[in-house]
This record gives sequence, C-alpha cells and structure tokens, in this order.
Amino acid sequence: MEVLATAAIPLNVPEAFHDAAMVVKNLYLSCDPYMRLLMTKHDEPPEYSYLSDFVPGEAIRSYGVCKVIDSTYPNFKAGDYVWGITGWEEYSLITNPEIFIKINHPELPLSYYTGILGMTGFTAYLGFHEVASPKKGEYVYVSAAAGAVGQLVGQFAKLMGCFVVGSAGSDEKVEMLKSKFGFDDAFNYKKESNLSLALKRYFPKGIDIYFENVGGAMLDAVLANMRVRGRIAVCGMISQYNLDNPEPVYNTMIITPKRIRVEGFFVFDHFPSYETFEKLAVSYIKENKITYVEDIVEGLENAPGALIGLYEGRNVGKQVVVVSRE
Repeated sequence: MEVLATAAIPLNVPEAFHDAAMVVKNLYLSCDPYMRLLMTKHDEPPEYSYLSDFVPGEAIRSYGVCKVIDSTYPNFKAGDYVWGITGWEEYSLITNPEIFIKINHPELPLSYYTGILGMTGFTAYLGFHEVASPKKGEYVYVSAAAGAVGQLVGQFAKLMGCFVVGSAGSDEKVEMLKSKFGFDDAFNYKKESNLSLALKRYFPKGIDIYFENVGGAMLDAVLANMRVRGRIAVCGMISQYNLDNPEPVYNTMIITPKRIRVEGFFVFDHFPSYETFEKLAVSYIKENKITYVEDIVEGLENAPGALIGLYEGRNVGKQVVVVSRE
C-alpha cells in the first residue's frame, strides 16, 4: 500500500476562499491515541464525535504546528506561527482558520505546541484541575503515566501537593516517572498479576483521583480501590481502541455507595480557558517547575510507524513527527 503521495498545490489562497482561508506549511505533527477511532468507518457519525472519520486516499489529520504562507483570514498573516488541526502533508489549505490558535511564545520550542502548550497539555490541565478538582494532600493515580498527557498530570498533581503514583509498561518508563517527573512511586503494570492488589499496595488508604488513560481491566481495578467521593477524569482508554470487543468493567456497583464521580471531557468544550492555561504552563516551563519529554521522529515518511508505536507503547513521552524545521 502506498503511504506517501505527491501532488502540487498553489501556495496562495484560491479565489474561491478569498474571505476566510489560509495556506500553511506544516512543521510538526502530533500523534495521538484518539486518531485510531477515526480509522473506523461509521455509517453515521456518533453523536458524541467531535471529528469526522478519516477518508481513504486523503491525508489524515491531527494537531500540528504550522507557518502561515498566505492568508485571507484577518486574524493571521503570512509568517505567523499557528497550531490547530491540519493534514499529514507538507502544505495544507485550511478553510476553517477560526479553529487555529496563534503561537504567542515562539521563543520556546515550536514543537511544544503539539504537546505541553497544545492539546496535550491543555488536556492534562483540564482533566486534572477542572474535572478532578484536586485538593492538597490527596492520593492521585495516573495510568499510561509516561505518555504525553500522563507525564504532565503527575507533575501538575505534585505541584498541588498531592501524593502521586503512576503506571507504565516498562521498567525504563517506571524509573523515568520517579527520577525525571517526580512521581512518588510507580509500577510496571505488565509485571502485576493482580492489578487490584497492586493498587492496594501503593494506595493502602485508597485513591482520591484517578486520571484514566487506559480503560478495561485497569479501570475495573481502580474502581475497587477508590475512596468515598473519589473522582475519575476520563481522558481516554487506549487499551480498548484496537479491540473488536472491549473488555467489560465489573465494579460499577461501587460507584453509588462510594459517591464516585466519573466524568469524561473534551478540550473543545473549554477553549475559552486556553489563555489561562497557556500563561500557567509557560511560567512552569520558564521557571523549570515542570519537565517535558518528547519522542521525535524525523520525516513525514516515518509518521505511520510513529503512530502505530503509540498503541504498542514504544513512545517515551509526546510522540512528534517533524515535517520541516523551516
């Protein structure tokens, strides 16, 4: 199967889009777990869907960092750096520029806007601070903690004064969680024969906040270990995305007597809060209060392998594809 296709496009906005469009050069592309869901054809888009399915033969889409080449949209001009949903291609014609955000801190690595300063960081911030409503001293568990979102959630929790444990799929990642990201403890879930007992070992008093990235058996084990009035912020369920029959969760009866709040969230519902988040995240970066790890792949031709690697746990940190460094 052909992975790359070559075609020519004009590098100025066609007259048909004279009032609101832009041509961008794609610099950095984000690989994210949700993209797998867009590779399944839906006869009718689910009512909860916020993005349309990928179309065979067309470039797939993800968040990316771009340089504006030409624009008829008044908010952006040629030479501006922006981030938003773009195509996996060298240049893209953007006909909905209103969903893009101008990059305010080009002095920082531009790739950060695919991650810590983009959707990834905003997701971690929203899920932890606004959905989970943390309090100092609470017990926090993060699954897929060495991933792009998980590494940030754990650090946000530590900055709040919480006790934080994370899980990951290799001893290397477990060590990184403790030594690099400052988690209080971490474990390799692949080495645990009983996840519920493992969590009880790390949280003898129970879990106040669970940041959910995995689903399935892990979610089931967490429910058995939640404290009264605990909160579960559901970001994703990467363990289930490639299954024809998702794993059942049995411990839902615990939710009512323990008054557990389980809440999913989309960043699209919260974009008015982005500016507040960006200011906070930039200050954390410049004051060295937070550590951020990227897993960089060079070249558009290597993007498919990088995306597949997410579902096999090969990435360490935020998976980024470099299309061009200018």
